Amino acid sequence: MKEQLAKIKEEALAALQAAASAAALDELRVKYLGKKGELTAVLKMMGKLSPEERPVMGQLANDVRAALEQALEERGTALEAAALEQRLKDEALDVTIPGEAVTLGRQHPMNIALDELLDIFIGMGFTVMDGPEIELAVYNFDRLNAEEGHPSRDWSDTFYFDEDSRVMLRSQTSPMQIRAMDTMPLPIRIVAPGRVYRKDEVDATHSPMFNQVEGMVIDKGVTMADLKGALNAVAEKLFGHGTKTRFRPHHFPFTEPSCEMDVQCHKCGGRGCPTCKGEGWIELLGAGVVHPKVLEMAGIDSEVYTGWAFGLGLERLALRRFKIDDLRLIFENDVRFLEQF
Repeated sequence: MKEQLAKIKEEALAALQAAASAAALDELRVKYLGKKGELTAVLKMMGKLSPEERPVMGQLANDVRAALEQALEERGTALEAAALEQRLKDEALDVTIPGEAVTLGRQHPMNIALDELLDIFIGMGFTVMDGPEIELAVYNFDRLNAEEGHPSRDWSDTFYFDEDSRVMLRSQTSPMQIRAMDTMPLPIRIVAPGRVYRKDEVDATHSPMFNQVEGMVIDKGVTMADLKGALNAVAEKLFGHGTKTRFRPHHFPFTEPSCEMDVQCHKCGGRGCPTCKGEGWIELLGAGVVHPKVLEMAGIDSEVYTGWAFGLGLERLALRRFKIDDLRLIFENDVRFLEQF
């Protein structure tokens, strides 16, 4: 048995010293010191020894075990140090190499325009409202005085979800006027931004999906003069002092009288160009005095209260604000375009 222990010690120490990895070292630990290892097998033979030999062989076996355990620990420490050194080499950082510049994101020009617009209206005492993009016809048309047969309700103009034409992608943010009148106490001053959808062909100033900002005031003694004064003040805040605007008569079922507000083309200064289709002006919004029927359907006495409302295309506002000549640039996500802002 003494020769066996000596042989195990010699072979094990040599093998441990030659182990090249932690996995190989663990295999050797199991081979020599495990429950079925070679040293354990020798120790199981202790019962065959005489009482005089057992203490001597027991002490010798413990010395062999201690030597192997110490060799295991030392080789493990050496392998860990070697692995760390190699990792440091592999992951070395050359501090002399110039670092990569961190590219900061920028706000989209449309969001910049929206924030500026909302800041103006909030400063004028308006409350910002949000509403659903999937809308019911009762809010999108019926209670806005657009009865059955109105051109805007045609399938060629509106994206419907059902054959009965009762559920749709909203074609305007005007339904928020009705929701405001149903839920808010008088007087009312609200502005409602959001996406809207119409079957428009894509060109430099049109898109089937665009963003609109709706605004409404309901109070006693409100007139068309208040509407024009407020919108002219907003235009000057956005585009600068002396901004030229014009109001043209128009028709909307939910306002009477109605108008459209144009701003002078930023591209040609009013001379006429492809951006403004040769007119020198770009339509910015539709507006008017809230129709008495709309007030009455909301349970508001039209003899006591009046109001005005407008709907503004946010993309066109951004075009005018940043002198962009093609609306499609806003949706194309071209980084070269967006980085300008």
